[in-house]
Amino acid sequence: MASGRTPSPIGVLILTLVLLPSHVRSTPAVEDTREALIARAQVWMPTDIPNMDIKTGPGGRVAFPFHATVTCKYLDKKLSGLSPKFACVIGNEDEVKVKYGGTNGEVYAEVAATRLLWALGFGADRMYPVRVICRGCPSTLHGTLRKDTGEYVFDPAAIERKMPGVERTPNEGWSWKELDIVDESVGTSRTHRDALKLMAVFLQHTDTKPQQQRLLCLGKPQGEAPTTCAHPFMMINDLGLTFGRANILNRNSTGGMNLTEWSRTPVWKDPAKCIGNLGKSFTGTLEHPVITEAGRQFLSDLLAQLSDQQIYDLFATARVTLRVRTPGDAHSGFPTVDEWVQVFKNKREQIVNHRCA
Repeated sequence: MASGRTPSPIGVLILTLVLLPSHVRSTPAVEDTREALIARAQVWMPTDIPNMDIKTGPGGRVAFPFHATVTCKYLDKKLSGLSPKFACVIGNEDEVKVKYGGTNGEVYAEVAATRLLWALGFGADRMYPVRVICRGCPSTLHGTLRKDTGEYVFDPAAIERKMPGVERTPNEGWSWKELDIVDESVGTSRTHRDALKLMAVFLQHTDTKPQQQRLLCLGKPQGEAPTTCAHPFMMINDLGLTFGRANILNRNSTGGMNLTEWSRTPVWKDPAKCIGNLGKSFTGTLEHPVITEAGRQFLSDLLAQLSDQQIYDLFATARVTLRVRTPGDAHSGFPTVDEWVQVFKNKREQIVNHRCA
């Protein structure tokens, strides 16, 4: 893989704003409704895919090296979702979310999915695979107790950093159906929207309720009014239930890093009509999307730029060898990174070698 320094979040933001279409950069400051923001939103930004360092991931001041040991103090705070997680404070005020547990598919899947989307240019949070030493954590979290200090160790674990930007509709998100109200004359193209939908199919992103997506404002607001947003951007907020098979109840064991299910789930439900194979969960808002040829070709071109080394790093960094092939079935055994790489490449070929009418 070609080596190159991963741009800082600020550098990426500056590059993004420079490369945005001129009609988007010059949008006047107006008071925006939520619908107006979505109408002008983007979903993709250009990246130098061959030089994206997937193992290191997004850099910057708040990044963590691969499998770094991070010490933090437990914060008694309720977090949404059902998967094992807790809030923790590094130093005096750096609050982070920690996802943990060897049987928690989100620990592996979200690292892989966010690194992939980040490399390709789609929005994603930053997930760092780490080893966490927690001071003050309760025993009910089932970490490994260090008797000499009373601290608990959590490994594997992953720390989440939010994608830079200001969330304009906290706790509301956006429905995948709302992608259809984006105005191509001022917002993202149908090509980019279909590529994002097909990316969700590729990943088998099962939990597509609105709260799993965020509407961000990139850059500083224009003028003094806090209701203005020069650069609205729509991104997927939570990618923990990916690399498995979409399912109606969003089961972690089925939907999160399940090699058996992901390998036998085809990309296309109806190849002739270019209908993506993504079943809708009980709370989901995306189901079997119809993909245009332009959208298929766009994602195909992005995926084709990934080297074998980058794909290997994607799964090695996610530590997939700690997750059994079929979660819940210990007899299925632990896979190799190469097994995941081969399935990834097979699914990529289903997109690259297909044509939509």
